[in-house]
Amino acid sequence: MTVLDTRALNRATLARQMLLERADRPVLDAVAHLGGLQAQEPQEPFVGLWSRLRAFDPAVLSSLLTERHVVRTHLMRRTVHLLAAADAMAWRTRHDTMLRQRVLGVYRSELDGVDLDELAAAGRSVMTDGEPRSMTEIGRALGERWPSAGPRALGEMAIALLPMTQLPPRGVWRTKAGVRNALLSVWLGREIDRSAPEGSDPVGQVLVRRYLAAFGPAATADLRAWCGLAGLPAAVAAMREELVTFRDERGRTLIDLPDAPRPDPETPAPVRFLPAFDNAILGYDDRSRIIDDAHRGLSVAGERVVLVDGRVAATWGVESNTVTVSPLRGLSRAERTAVAEQGGALASFLSDDESDRVRVAPSPR
Repeated sequence: MTVLDTRALNRATLARQMLLERADRPVLDAVAHLGGLQAQEPQEPFVGLWSRLRAFDPAVLSSLLTERHVVRTHLMRRTVHLLAAADAMAWRTRHDTMLRQRVLGVYRSELDGVDLDELAAAGRSVMTDGEPRSMTEIGRALGERWPSAGPRALGEMAIALLPMTQLPPRGVWRTKAGVRNALLSVWLGREIDRSAPEGSDPVGQVLVRRYLAAFGPAATADLRAWCGLAGLPAAVAAMREELVTFRDERGRTLIDLPDAPRPDPETPAPVRFLPAFDNAILGYDDRSRIIDDAHRGLSVAGERVVLVDGRVAATWGVESNTVTVSPLRGLSRAERTAVAEQGGALASFLSDDESDRVRVAPSPR
């Protein structure tokens, strides 16, 4: 079995994530290809798409959100994702059990004695008037029936049990707005796709294909880390005839789509600025293909990172229309120049061409 080293996996990931070369593709198509973008920080997907698409116009993504072609909803790993509306409708039911279990993992004692089917029915009754509500407002309304549970536990469980979407203007470019939830089926004007017959998992197979197209080659543990679902081995097993396999340097079996890109490991990789919580990093159990173990904590702490030669080599932020870069390792003169050039372009994007200032701090000793 062919062994793919870390650099080969890195270049495959970059190619499929549109980070090896910016893509000429519609914004909605890019969102769907990526299986959604993690979006608990509402403005971060704009940077993620700017780094991946040529001539990206943030107004297009805002319009897709307000016109209901993309939605913000809890899905993979029970985190807020920006997804194509069609994917959210098709995938939500497959994630129901995971969403419920993850909320129970936090609030089991508070929800002791609460019948979750009754809670779902009561939550739907609260939301059927079509009035958007915050999680706290939902929890308080449900608290009239279950006063001992607490509004936060009730609100979070209601959002896990009932497919909801966070309405714009939250998530619109350069707009600050609180979370207002509505039933996903009401917002999109159709019912959520139902569960498949017992013993089949067509949605699981779709998720496997979509994951590999954007993240492969990968182990099933990586797939699980991306979506949070534990039950996909059956889907993988059903697809074995259409998949190819490799091994990584740890000896793990990797699965992949046969015709997906696997570039030459020596392919040059440009500097790229990634937003907080980008799935190019979080979408793996073994993240060593893109980030050193010493820096793994950055990816879950919300740090924005810079890829140099395809790997996390710095963090970045913005101060007074200036992109500031803090290297994590020594950068060569050529690398510092490339980081500064890309940082200046990012500053221009973020400021509507009012500033291209970038400041790269000295490398650590």
